[in-house]
Amino acid sequence: MDVLTIDEVLGRFLAENYTPERVEQLADQFHRTGFVKFDEHMRLVPDALVTAVRVEADRLLQEHRERRDLVLGTTGSTPRNLSVVRSEEVGRSELIRAVAGSRVLRTFLEGITREPIMTDVSDDERYLITHQEFASDTHGWHWDDYSFALNWALRMPPVACGGMVQTVPHTHWNKSDPRINETLCERQIDTHGLTTGDLYLLRSDTSMHRTVPLTEDGAVRTMLVVTWAGERDLGKELIGDDRWWDNPEVDAARSLDRA
Repeated sequence: MDVLTIDEVLGRFLAENYTPERVEQLADQFHRTGFVKFDEHMRLVPDALVTAVRVEADRLLQEHRERRDLVLGTTGSTPRNLSVVRSEEVGRSELIRAVAGSRVLRTFLEGITREPIMTDVSDDERYLITHQEFASDTHGWHWDDYSFALNWALRMPPVACGGMVQTVPHTHWNKSDPRINETLCERQIDTHGLTTGDLYLLRSDTSMHRTVPLTEDGAVRTMLVVTWAGERDLGKELIGDDRWWDNPEVDAARSLDRA
């Protein structure tokens, strides 16, 4: 599919499935919780498009996956135990570029964020595929540098095996003093169960979040993350040598050997 075709498909799909009143309800939810899930009861995109993106992600994982086992200092030494496909490789997919670049999709989501959503992010953070497959695999507690992330649950294990994401909205990331545990003690943790094919929109710079560690080998979780900016992000300086997905040797990272 090219961008025009995807915009046409999404335009029809969203017009048929969402009223202005429903969008306002979702906007209220997003501003309260920093999180909106699109599941089998409320799809954001047609199932056929999710399937096509999953096929692309599987191909990219087969060709380009890189394993990460480390803890990150700028998030209080929380773990990253997972495989990744870096943004540069994901961006070679015409399909994923077209979906992420869809003006129709962003315009719809702007009704939920109540502010512009922009594609002006650093090249290394534009896209990310993560893949977790071993017991204890997790994308540990963290924030993102940019305001918005659209997360595609391309494969998700049962909730009993860790098929959840947790969020703590309306928090602040200080990379020199992240206070992860203090925040967990002070704030309510929201836990969201996910199934294969779900998508969720996250206010990712002010919602501390993580994937719940997998409980057993073979409980596969594959995610595509598309990162977008808000106006507040334009021209921002990205501080801290902590971009572990692009380079596991960054200063903030400390490697761990898998047992």
